[in-house]
Amino acid sequence: MVRGPIAPDAAPEPETDTMTETVIQTAEIVPLPDAPVLVRDDGFHPVEGDPDVTLPPDTDPSTLGQYLNAGLIAVEFPAMTDGRGFSLARILRELGFAGRIRATGGLIADQYAMARRVGIDEVQIPAALARRQPAGQWLARADWRAWDHRSRLAG
Repeated sequence: MVRGPIAPDAAPEPETDTMTETVIQTAEIVPLPDAPVLVRDDGFHPVEGDPDVTLPPDTDPSTLGQYLNAGLIAVEFPAMTDGRGFSLARILRELGFAGRIRATGGLIADQYAMARRVGIDEVQIPAALARRQPAGQWLARADWRAWDHRSRLAG
């Protein structure tokens, strides 16, 4: 027997199979939204704000100086194997960019520490990836300094 939605403060009523006296719990399945999410060091957030500039991975680094006054720059990663966006973010920070940098596209949780190390503030991921790699997998890499081999070598 399937019942309607369960009130948040009420426990579901068990079903009883009279033949074996087995109690079977039923629960409502709630689909997750298909909206992309932002990954930050404290977990998942809804996407907020549109980038002032979106940089494809083949952006000429010598042109980055013109974007230093932007508030939010999106750097595209067309595939997780394309690391040119890491270089663009690092160069923007070296030039003095103080706004937010958002990575978009094909990044996975294992790349989050590298993204943070080069100056990326947040990563926008599709809902499907958020379901496959929940916040805990991203947060395990949020302490990016612990993953930075250069800081360990420097002591």
